[in-house]
Amino acid sequence: MGLLVDGQWHDKWYDTKKHGGRFVRSESQFRNTVAQGTEFEPESGRYHLYVSYACPWAHRALIFRILKGLESHIDVSVVHPLMLENGWEFSDAPLNEPLYDADFLYQLYLKADPEYTGRVTVPVLWDKKNQTIVNNESAEIIRIFNSAFNELTGNTSDFFPAGKQKQIEEVNEWVYNDINNGVYRSGFATTQQAYEEAYESLFAALDKVENILSQSRYLAGDVLTEADWRLFTTLVRFDAVYFGHFKTNKKRIVDYPNMWNYLLELYQHPGVEETVVMDHIKTHYYASHKTINPTQIVPKGPEIDFHQAHNRGSKGSSQS
Repeated sequence: MGLLVDGQWHDKWYDTKKHGGRFVRSESQFRNTVAQGTEFEPESGRYHLYVSYACPWAHRALIFRILKGLESHIDVSVVHPLMLENGWEFSDAPLNEPLYDADFLYQLYLKADPEYTGRVTVPVLWDKKNQTIVNNESAEIIRIFNSAFNELTGNTSDFFPAGKQKQIEEVNEWVYNDINNGVYRSGFATTQQAYEEAYESLFAALDKVENILSQSRYLAGDVLTEADWRLFTTLVRFDAVYFGHFKTNKKRIVDYPNMWNYLLELYQHPGVEETVVMDHIKTHYYASHKTINPTQIVPKGPEIDFHQAHNRGSKGSSQS
């Protein structure tokens, strides 16, 4: 864990003291898009995606790369699951960095901006032509993948449809604040009050999701959208990691009948299972966060069967 300050690496944990023990996530800084007539045009083979199998934000981008048939157009590199004094690291193949033989992800940030100040995060969408970062905000990368390369792929599946965009944005806002980031706000809190605030808002939001899913197949009705995939990457980690490691232990996802079956459906969606690498996920959280788990012992359990039959087909129509 660390950050760059004026191009210099500093091994520094999140500063929660100035926020009353509350974890506050930094804003992403590279926010370009890919579009015809811009500096970054949609071209096959031009872009490279850096991810961690462990990170839920990077996981979104990895899923969209598959959902949109971009595997042959955008290659991908995966960092080592451990994130310690040098931040995200590369290792021996297949966890190596193929373009510049970099050892650490922060070296790529410095290649894009030698004076960069900020956190060094995944996902990173890299432009091989201009040798720079296009975007490091997962919410924007998945929208780039959703539409920018459609003419190349012929894949017109739309996970941010015009008629649902307002509803999707509304769902995204509270899911991000209270669930996606809520588990981190619980786990990284350094005061009891900050932890309990995050814990209560997290489980209130999970109850809200359970209620929505009791009435519709997906978060925005009967169509599978980005809102579902943004939630999925948190849910699939919840019982194995967040429940214990982040002390979000009121209920497991398996204890919510509608949400559990919904999670099974999304996991079983074609191509998604291969993006869920639970060994990487558990190793990263339990062995990287030494302030939370100083022994770095990674639990062997729980054993979770994501292949069991689900009952979601009766609640609407799907989008493939």
